[in-house]
Amino acid sequence: MLRIFQRRPVRIIGIALLVAGSILASLALGSLKHFSPQNYIQLILDGLRAGSIYALMAMGFVVVYSVTGIINFAQGEFVMLGAMICLSVDAMSLPLPPALKMIAAIAAGVLLTTAIGILMERLTIHPARRSSAVTLIIITIGVTITLRAAALLIWGADPHVLPAFTTLALEDRIFRYGGVTIQAQSLWIWATLVLIVAGLYVFLQRSLIGKALRACAVNRRAAQLMGINPSRMSMLAFALAAMLGAVGGIVLGPVTRPIYDMGVMLGLRGFVAAIIGGLVSVPGVVAGGLLLGGVENLAAGVTDPAFKSVISFVILIVILLWRPQGILGGGEKAEEEV
Repeated sequence: MLRIFQRRPVRIIGIALLVAGSILASLALGSLKHFSPQNYIQLILDGLRAGSIYALMAMGFVVVYSVTGIINFAQGEFVMLGAMICLSVDAMSLPLPPALKMIAAIAAGVLLTTAIGILMERLTIHPARRSSAVTLIIITIGVTITLRAAALLIWGADPHVLPAFTTLALEDRIFRYGGVTIQAQSLWIWATLVLIVAGLYVFLQRSLIGKALRACAVNRRAAQLMGINPSRMSMLAFALAAMLGAVGGIVLGPVTRPIYDMGVMLGLRGFVAAIIGGLVSVPGVVAGGLLLGGVENLAAGVTDPAFKSVISFVILIVILLWRPQGILGGGEKAEEEV
């Protein structure tokens, strides 16, 4: 039976083999470049920063898949919209102090992206809810293309900048410890992931609406017989997914240069993280996102940064061939009852 939060045994052997193999290969290749321990630590920390964003997106994939049984390939565009809306509001001449203006920009990015997620579900998924899962997935791809084209028209093809949260300027604060540097924004990203996971856990486990969402994820027909409206739960799932994507894009904005097509590769990496986690467990996909970010960045650092995207897809192919239900998954699937 599917649950959004599940206490399932970790596949220690699979994870240990993947991690150990990656570490050994990285050490061998890194020695050719005369890497020091600080170089490896730096690569892993930077990878965990990216992995936190992958985890936020992967949670969006899990929530939608658990409730509707479809893969929402527009998840990456929610990341892009959150960042672009936030930087646009922050660039406005508002009669507010910089800190309050940033808070207003963050709130606008999250709320407007969440509203777009709701509209997407109501206008595209809900009318076709009785269609096959393949049809619904194709619809999400169509929405992805539409949102990306709209972003190109609104914000153009040039990259933009978003001030760092700590300094509210383009220059971020840097912490240095033993030859390892950590941007203050990285701490914001990690803290955001922890707070989101904790908040999502409380919402799903303690609130009545959260329990209804979990019930719909377990069995849509039984939940409907108990008075739960699956249609509203589907809308809520897309709202949560959009919110998670927006938060990820906003906290990522200061460490990258947001651009209209940034959601393409981010969304695909979030999907890989979700596959690693089995698409059914929030703790599983969080671990999958962090694992993917660390392995991907470490492998790219000891070889060539140009191979970073290739590494992600090699990991995806290996997992699909070796363990299609994911390293942390148990092989369960969402039910497609309507």
